[in-house]
Amino acid sequence: MARKLRYQPLPKDRTWWRVAEVHWKDPLSPAFSRESGGRWNPPGAFATLYLNADRQTARCNVRTFIERRPYEPEDLRDEAAPILVGCQLPREQVVCDVHTKAGLLAAGLPTTYPLDARGFVVDHSTCQDIGEQVKFERKRGVHTRCAKSSNPDDLELAWFPASTRSVAREVARHPFSDWFWDR
Repeated sequence: MARKLRYQPLPKDRTWWRVAEVHWKDPLSPAFSRESGGRWNPPGAFATLYLNADRQTARCNVRTFIERRPYEPEDLRDEAAPILVGCQLPREQVVCDVHTKAGLLAAGLPTTYPLDARGFVVDHSTCQDIGEQVKFERKRGVHTRCAKSSNPDDLELAWFPASTRSVAREVARHPFSDWFWDR
């Protein structure tokens, strides 16, 4: 049974942030996620560009990635550390709201998302089902709480480009030492 999802337009001229490896040829390409899948798109289904709403959320995602590594953020040098790429999306993008209480309930998710009622992170398959419905309804993605954060103000966007001609436009690029540390 399809959910009656809640949709909202994205703010115009908003800068979104992509954490990327310094060596990536095109850090704003959604092609990799089409193959590998992600929280909101199953492997092989459709291209998705995963973006952070702000630097705080980007930092949270990097800290989560690093916590299983034998080093700390202080150990990273700009030549090998993640960069932060700012981008703007095409105008008039309508996305699924999975960050407000009303949006979470409409999507069939608990208001405690990213955690379920037992305190576990909601699994990818549940989110991918929602993502597939959003894509089927020809909307441009999922505006959601960050699954790696307990702060409901840490937001992300899983952006589903309308076609291969629909691209994120780079507006900024920052080395790790410029963006990761609070200054």
